[in-house]
Amino acid sequence: MYEVVVKSTFSAAHQLRYHDGKYENLHGHNWTAIVTVETKELDAIGVGIDFVELKKIVESILSRLDYKNINEVPPFDKKNPSAENIARWVFDELAPAINSENVQLKRIEINEFDDSGAAYFV
Repeated sequence: MYEVVVKSTFSAAHQLRYHDGKYENLHGHNWTAIVTVETKELDAIGVGIDFVELKKIVESILSRLDYKNINEVPPFDKKNPSAENIARWVFDELAPAINSENVQLKRIEINEFDDSGAAYFV
């Protein structure tokens, strides 16, 4: 089994509803998304999945959040835009685009800061 990892960034604002603290106020982050894909076999040139293509797909999903108030982007207009919920959303958006018999999305990590974030995996 092999793992392929890509890392992307985006900038966006959000506010955590019902947080009862300073993060309930609108604030912004330079977010980091780390995507881990598992592949069973390598192709003829020794590649499990082209990480340039993978990164393009990831960035097309993240572009829906980039330079936005995430609270205004569905489904986060109704769902709290926590790092946990964003990780799950990215996972659910990305998996159908890349999963195959050989390739499976394994994990999405979303970091709000260099030293803290959340991940979703199956």
